[in-house]
Amino acid sequence: MWVASSTASVLTPTNVALGKFDGVHLGHQRVIQPILQSAPNEDREMRVWGDEGNLPQNQGTPQPQPQETPQPQPQERTYSTVVTFRPHPQEFFTGTPRTWLTPLDEKVQQLRSLGVEQLVLLPFDKELSALSPEEFVDKILVQQLQCQRISVGQDFCFGKQRQGTAINLQLIAAKYNIPVTIVPLQTHTNHLPDGELVSLPPISTSLIRQSLENGDVKSANLCLGRPYTLFGIVIQGQQLGRTIGFPTANLQVPSDKFLPRQGVYAVRVYILNDTPDASVPQWILGVMNIGNRPTVNGTNSSVEVHLFDWCGDLYGKKLAVQLMEFLRPEQKFVSLEALKTQIQQDCTIARKILSREC
Repeated sequence: MWVASSTASVLTPTNVALGKFDGVHLGHQRVIQPILQSAPNEDREMRVWGDEGNLPQNQGTPQPQPQETPQPQPQERTYSTVVTFRPHPQEFFTGTPRTWLTPLDEKVQQLRSLGVEQLVLLPFDKELSALSPEEFVDKILVQQLQCQRISVGQDFCFGKQRQGTAINLQLIAAKYNIPVTIVPLQTHTNHLPDGELVSLPPISTSLIRQSLENGDVKSANLCLGRPYTLFGIVIQGQQLGRTIGFPTANLQVPSDKFLPRQGVYAVRVYILNDTPDASVPQWILGVMNIGNRPTVNGTNSSVEVHLFDWCGDLYGKKLAVQLMEFLRPEQKFVSLEALKTQIQQDCTIARKILSREC
């Protein structure tokens, strides 16, 4: 059984955005926005409750912003709070581990950047899954979180066997005088090569995952509102790239991170734990391969990055690798020389793509 801290530990009262929020994509950001608007003009450090031993540490407390005009009778302080579930309900019911677009540390970073003050990880267990919609509102939202305002997406479902809908939540919460904002699904458009504007399906986590599985990085990034990024530590590899003139950094990515389609990508890389150096560009351009390296009879999947015009020791460094465009699927070549020729072509194409993007 997964164990998390009690919801009795949270800062209350709260303004709550409810959902799974994997990816923190543009649709999620719209759901979160209503709970931010009602918060006072004051920055607070995000607090995260769950399995504290595995959570990232906060990085300092932002300074409060000056208030314009003091109110003679200030309203009670409420905390903008994202409430989600751990483990993912699908993982709980199927027993199959799930990979995430945004594992916990990434989710915290994204929510903090939006101005969210608190993340509550509800332990999704047998007890929680058995609550009726009415019981969930009363026990969790009212009694434990002292919720003052709620925001959910149009497709939000909750309670036993997902019986509750967003409209149900609105009706139940009204009995406690809690307003509920139902945010419509967000859609976006795309331009075809002939200039025609085409409406795409509503933004969702499943749509982003499907796009990444297909190597459609542009569509995934459009839904996310930012490039899909892999974070990892550079570890010792087989160093085969050096023998053909293309040294690579072997990236150890968290096991619960969702990996896109195997193949070669044009990427931008940032060395996270380096001291800023004015002589070194913030983003280093390069190509990345995800796959089993069939040309050298590889058996285990790996993530390897070749940086353009870079020389230095990266072992032990943490990299952020932004996926900008999918170049080609992984393939087996007849010789290392054929592989070298293809990598040269990949680098040439990636440089052209990245020169337009950067």
